[in-house]
Amino acid sequence: MKFAGGREVVGTLKGYDQLVNLVLDDCKETMRDPSNLYNLSVETREIGLIVARGSSIICLGEENGALDIPNPYLQEQE
Repeated sequence: MKFAGGREVVGTLKGYDQLVNLVLDDCKETMRDPSNLYNLSVETREIGLIVARGSSIICLGEENGALDIPNPYLQEQE
């Protein structure tokens, strides 16, 4: 997840509400390179449980990519 201001975290989604406020557990923040704040370093920091305000979230996605599943509503064509 990317936040306004440049922070990036990875965690396990535990819940959300209608305003897209998210509860994430086991969060790790990816630190910025001190010499160039536009680059991420390989260093991470354990954060734990967080509540992320929906209005500050810029981008949200899966860490390991998406999984293709069959469409249960697709009808067989003859």
